Amino acid sequence: MGVLVDLQRVGVKEPQRHLIRDLSLTVSDGDCLGVVGINGTGKSTLLRVIAGRLEPDVGTVHRSRGARVEFLEQRPRLGSGNVRSIVGDSWESASILDRLGVSSLLERDVDSLSGGQAKRIALALALTNPSDLLILDEPTNHLDLAGVAWLERWLTAYAGGLVIVSHDRHLLDRLTSRMLELDRGSGFVHDGGYGSYLQARFDREESALSAEATRSNLARRELAWLQRGAKARSRKPRARIEAARRLISQTSSEPARAGELQLEISMPRLGDTVIEFIEVSHGFADQPAILNNVNLLIGPGDRLGILGSNGTGKSTMLNLIAGRQHARSGQITIGKTVVIGYYDQHGAITDLDARVQDVVAGPMRSAGSPEDVALMKRFWFTGNLPYTKVAELSGGERRRLQLLAVLARQPNVLLLDEPTNDLDLDTLRALEDFLEDWRGTLIVVSHDRAFLERTIDSVLAIGEDATLDKVPGGVDGWVASQVDRARKPRSKSVGVVKTVSKRGEHVTLGRRLREIEKEVTRLSQRQVDLNEALIATTDRAALMTLGADLSVVRRDLDAAEVQWMELAERLEQLS
Repeated sequence: MGVLVDLQRVGVKEPQRHLIRDLSLTVSDGDCLGVVGINGTGKSTLLRVIAGRLEPDVGTVHRSRGARVEFLEQRPRLGSGNVRSIVGDSWESASILDRLGVSSLLERDVDSLSGGQAKRIALALALTNPSDLLILDEPTNHLDLAGVAWLERWLTAYAGGLVIVSHDRHLLDRLTSRMLELDRGSGFVHDGGYGSYLQARFDREESALSAEATRSNLARRELAWLQRGAKARSRKPRARIEAARRLISQTSSEPARAGELQLEISMPRLGDTVIEFIEVSHGFADQPAILNNVNLLIGPGDRLGILGSNGTGKSTMLNLIAGRQHARSGQITIGKTVVIGYYDQHGAITDLDARVQDVVAGPMRSAGSPEDVALMKRFWFTGNLPYTKVAELSGGERRRLQLLAVLARQPNVLLLDEPTNDLDLDTLRALEDFLEDWRGTLIVVSHDRAFLERTIDSVLAIGEDATLDKVPGGVDGWVASQVDRARKPRSKSVGVVKTVSKRGEHVTLGRRLREIEKEVTRLSQRQVDLNEALIATTDRAALMTLGADLSVVRRDLDAAEVQWMELAERLEQLS
């Protein structure tokens, strides 16, 4: 079919700004276009334009005649009736519903579905219906890891054109042939996957800094030359002087967010006892158990990921730790020094009339303190945003505010339930960097493989039998076991979960491994700097000094890499 949709100089306006400006874009058969950008840059709006759900304010959109388009919106509307009436009775729909974990909902009324269930039903419908152009807005939200892995395989085999907005970097890098970055109304297209986009973005920002420095230097030299002129009082030189001054006063466009997100927070010291489950079972009346005879010991500095299919009780376990629910049997002990911060997936900010600065201050402090202003600035809540009501924030801004409110309590135990939902990629990377250095205890439930790989040291899984078990092979091992549908019978948990007996060594090794990774990065950069300095100088004394320094750095780098490999092997043996 060739070209499926062609956008020519398209623009979409909002009352106070251009959301999308002068964007030209073509999507053809076999293309896979990933769309990224910080919250509020118009990603969902662009998808609606491509799908024909929204007409642009300016520009033209040409669509292939007869092309079948399927569109999964970020917050889909399914209509009325039960699920079966929406998705039909074909074997394809039955298979897809099963893979997405919602086959049991066929007789449920659509109005009774949760947001996550409705999203998965809408995804199943989009995949079931024949299409030439498939447009997906955050399709991995509310999927478990096995569902994400299956969706990746399905989309890889899809023959039509694909346009996808996603925060799942693993998925983007595996699928995309091009990336479109939206930034303050402008669009930047990069060939290749997510990794290519990151490199191109870095190169673009470096080029902009270099161009700005060059422009400024040229303008200053011209102004100095003009001012040295003998007849500066004449109209023409004076006009040129003013033009040069205006050029100097111009600056390159400010970044969309001022500086990087700095998430440094203090926290109270943790004692030896953090969280302990002793023969804990939980469930609801007349329903199978969600947790069965769970024994678990979590200590200071532990970094756990909890996996499981949708509905197996991952969020319930976090609610038990946070005290939002109470176990039907068994004992849960929380250490006396523990301060829990719970970042849940549904958003806990219920007062929509509260201002951002009120949420940050909480009920016990006055809003607008210097400490809170600094904290809000670190989360990019600047300008008028601190005085904005929660109801007026975008979904991504609310999630970022929720994260800010959690960290403002200075917790030493963090519970993160699907933290990547609705956060943009810049915020995710900053959160990962923060957690890398954070010394508290971390428990994560997430379907985002990249986030898990960067933040946790060990993996536990809640099985269909409601027991909690150590996962051989970590996240990849669990995904493989789900994909193959070849689960071996597992023995019931006996005593404390197996990983905990070596918890102290596991935590120490994980922390040391992260420290050495940073040292390797530092030494590698130092080696590059020294090599560049050697090339740039011809001074004999300087060459000797630089050569000696380079020999030391190479020796230290070799030693650090060997140590990293040894620690990684020991950590793998404990897993």
